[in-house]
Amino acid sequence: MLHAGCRVYRLAFRFLFAYAGDVANSCRVSFEDGAGVTHTVSVAASSLYEAAILAIAELKRCGFAIASVGPGTRLRVAVEAPATVHEVSVGRVQAWLDSSAKSPREQAVKVRLRQALGRD
Repeated sequence: MLHAGCRVYRLAFRFLFAYAGDVANSCRVSFEDGAGVTHTVSVAASSLYEAAILAIAELKRCGFAIASVGPGTRLRVAVEAPATVHEVSVGRVQAWLDSSAKSPREQAVKVRLRQALGRD
């Protein structure tokens, strides 16, 4: 009986540990440039700001957003499941990235995202 109890405990611990971190969602991030053309990229992210930053990095990497994305640019972030849509300005995203982190985990995320943008 004790052995069975330990097994259940061990499985419960693994279950909690496996889901302790943030789960990345598939997101489509888009913006409309000055010519009225909408640019969209798909990213996997755990937060609104992470999705926005990864999208900016990917758009710049592809050459689509080098001159088009500025602090006033509005990014539309559509999470695929559950289906939700958010809108945030690039300036607000950059301010979040430049602000001090509230936890060591957030600091690690911000360092990784700065690297993705080439802002070591």
